[in-house]
Amino acid sequence: MSVLSSLKLVAAKRPQAMPAIQVRRNKLSNKLYEQIKLATALNEGKTYSPLRLRTFRNKETGEIKSIDVPQRIRQWWFTSDTGKVCIQVKYGRTIDISKGKNSVEVSSANELLKALETLKLAAESGEFDVQLESA
Repeated sequence: MSVLSSLKLVAAKRPQAMPAIQVRRNKLSNKLYEQIKLATALNEGKTYSPLRLRTFRNKETGEIKSIDVPQRIRQWWFTSDTGKVCIQVKYGRTIDISKGKNSVEVSSANELLKALETLKLAAESGEFDVQLESA
């Protein structure tokens, strides 16, 4: 008896492209992850700015150089006039989380992190699909 006979062999075809809605979900999920990292860093009194590789051409010599440049990330939350922290989800523009409601209100930094993580889970499970389609 050969070793390969103990495995289940199938004729499978690798998908060539990811569905468009899955690409949108992943993009929103990555942006929410950046917001979580930003909120965590601000809670710890640090800054969060991931590095991005930029390519520049020297105009005098024509030499091409690649350097790491810090990327600026804008926070999606703000303090409202009532003193509460409001989080808005942005995908090209501010999208409605529920019909007619575009922000989540929290009272503290710990709740901010929990709300961002909940929004990330909602994005990954497909609860924002309708809003992403219209955006």
